[in-house]
Amino acid sequence: MQVALQDFQIDLASNQSLTAQLLTQARLKVQQNNWPAGARLPSVRQLAAHLAISKFTVADVYERLNAEGLVLSRPGSGVFVARRNPALQLQENNSPSELADEVSLMRQTLQREQHWLKPAAGWLSPDFLPQQEIRAALKEVARQEQALTDYGPAQGYLPLRQYLVNRLAELRIPLMPQQLLLTQSATHALDLVLRLLLKPGDKVIVDDPGFYNFQAMLRLHQLELLYLPREHDGPDLQALDTLLKTHKVRAYLTNSVLSNPVGTCVSPPKALQVLSLLKQHQVLLIEDDIYADFEQQPAIRYSSLTGLTEGVYLGSLSKTISADMRVGYIAATPSLIASLTDLKLITSTSTPMTIERVVYQVLTSGSYRRHLKQLHLRLHKLRQEVIERFAARGIYPWFTPEAGFALWLRLPENVSSRALTDLAAQHHVVLAPGTNFSQWSNADQFMRVNITQCSDEKLWQVLDNALAHQAA
Repeated sequence: MQVALQDFQIDLASNQSLTAQLLTQARLKVQQNNWPAGARLPSVRQLAAHLAISKFTVADVYERLNAEGLVLSRPGSGVFVARRNPALQLQENNSPSELADEVSLMRQTLQREQHWLKPAAGWLSPDFLPQQEIRAALKEVARQEQALTDYGPAQGYLPLRQYLVNRLAELRIPLMPQQLLLTQSATHALDLVLRLLLKPGDKVIVDDPGFYNFQAMLRLHQLELLYLPREHDGPDLQALDTLLKTHKVRAYLTNSVLSNPVGTCVSPPKALQVLSLLKQHQVLLIEDDIYADFEQQPAIRYSSLTGLTEGVYLGSLSKTISADMRVGYIAATPSLIASLTDLKLITSTSTPMTIERVVYQVLTSGSYRRHLKQLHLRLHKLRQEVIERFAARGIYPWFTPEAGFALWLRLPENVSSRALTDLAAQHHVVLAPGTNFSQWSNADQFMRVNITQCSDEKLWQVLDNALAHQAA
């Protein structure tokens, strides 16, 4: 039996990449037995010509299906639906994931294929991170007599917590080590806070534009999202006042510094007014500050004004050290940290102390501050270069940040970021469309870009071709 070409369809208006669309279709066909074992799939050339897409995209889909055991590739003969173990089929959930849309962009940026370009990624490219210092730290930790095989303490490695106490003091956030809880990441930290302090149906304000994974996490906890417009100097105060008067809001989740994706910081006058409104309506402030080490001049933080008495402060060391060796943390009142520690122990036992020791070694080796200084200089120069290259194509930043690696870019009139994303994906370039981050009526005219992932000339060639295609 031959699998029909018509069994494959693509939707250029979808916010899913072409690869994701074809993979979803093929998986369902196999799992629902629409394609029997032994059926032959169209050749790469045939399917690419039928769909008018790149052969590389089809080949990539077939390779993934092969890796998942759904098809078998026989050199010289073709690609065939695999015979599957019935016992294994009984253990499978044939329904598509309800969270697939929430994580589609994350899945794409986490692809391991070396030839894919990822200006949509939310982390620095490896050459911007202290890899030699990490290797040296690994060797140093391995030489130490302390065991590498034991559980870590409940709140995390004490020397690292003491370091963070000193670091936060520089940001005018005074606290003691017992007010810090180490987590596996800032995402893990947020998950713990939401589990402990909120319940399904609670209303939470988020920035608009804002980080798409914040929104996914809140929806996962069955919380109701209220979108607060973000201006160049922080949240829209009039809109915030209206939301607080109209709804019984339980929490406000925000980046006060280098907000993702727009790169803005809240101004001191506006920060004071925000805190006043939140206190008036008894709203919990959850402040995520994972980009703290990117700023060259310390900006104001809500937590530096409240002293952690009216909110929770989240941080991370993943962005400037390693996306793989992840360490996050929560700073709050002692009583709240005690409850969060118990929740951490119930849900994940302890965090990996070996990783915390390695990160501590990097931070205290004497080279970390030099690394940050060089990183700031490189990003400043690169930001100007990337902005100029986009401007030459009629693409401009909504706001030009003074630090960080993200740009929130406005596309030319009548250019759709979702369509641009699909066109780029055909050539193994992952873009981040604005609709993932914002509820704006014109969000599809924006996209977020990571400047450290824009050095390959292939990106600019693919972008030029995609823009020309949309213009035509």
